[in-house]
Amino acid sequence: MPETPPGHRPIRPLHLAFAIDGREQHRERYEASSYIEYIELARLAERGALDFVTLDDSPAPADGSAGRLDALAVLTQVAPATDRIGLVAAVAAAHPGPVPVPAALAALDRVSRGRAGWTPLLPDAWAADADAPLRAGWADAAGFPDVASADPGPLEGWPVLAVDATLEAPRETAARHADVAYVRVGGPHSERLAYEARTDLRRRATAYGRDPDRLTVLASLTVELFDPADAVVLADLFGDWHRDGITDGFHVRPADPRRDLARLVNATVPVLQQRGLFRRFQPGTTLREHLGLDRPVSRPVTAR
Repeated sequence: MPETPPGHRPIRPLHLAFAIDGREQHRERYEASSYIEYIELARLAERGALDFVTLDDSPAPADGSAGRLDALAVLTQVAPATDRIGLVAAVAAAHPGPVPVPAALAALDRVSRGRAGWTPLLPDAWAADADAPLRAGWADAAGFPDVASADPGPLEGWPVLAVDATLEAPRETAARHADVAYVRVGGPHSERLAYEARTDLRRRATAYGRDPDRLTVLASLTVELFDPADAVVLADLFGDWHRDGITDGFHVRPADPRRDLARLVNATVPVLQQRGLFRRFQPGTTLREHLGLDRPVSRPVTAR
């Protein structure tokens, strides 16, 4: 990995995202009345000037009972209660909700005024060695980025595409189509794996004729902040990895969403701000502005 001169500050901003679903039991106890829990978490992340929060769909209960978490429906309720935080839903293209994914994403993007994002929950075939053309065209086949409304407002119309590029199979599509790529890392070799993944994704993006700086690569880490001191240790890790070009930022997957987000916002973020590594406020209002992305050139919306 490259050596960084003392006192060097990264040119690219540090990006931070947070998974507000957290532990499995957090999702299992979901009820419609618990929108307030997600609203409070999103507001806290917004106060910390994070780029976005993520929320995963949960499968329908095997016994057919109510309680499945519909990430798009939840974030559509969170959007009016927040002002700047990005809202990224992880759902399959064949989303079981009452509204097709492109329409639901367009609705989320409209009500949030340009803060929506989508992480496709990938087909099982991607875990195997599916045909590269199938993988490369999957985003188009799923209707993305043609999720814009027929007449989008000045801020809406192009939700951010965030792909989990940890495995080899979806990495080509991430390099070709994505605005954000997550790479899940953990264990003793995390630093090397994160660096190699970012280098690989940027190389592939360049091969597709893209500016690699338009692809934000986030190291996705499981975090447990048991003690306030852990938050300072986390700030050290964030700063070191970003300074050395290992990652463009971090997607935090907490053990306890409320506890860990509070310590991230109240302890880790202030340390990063004091060191000049993280902003004190969001300069824009859309997720694309947070990520330093222009709105893409519009394509005709294709009937699917």
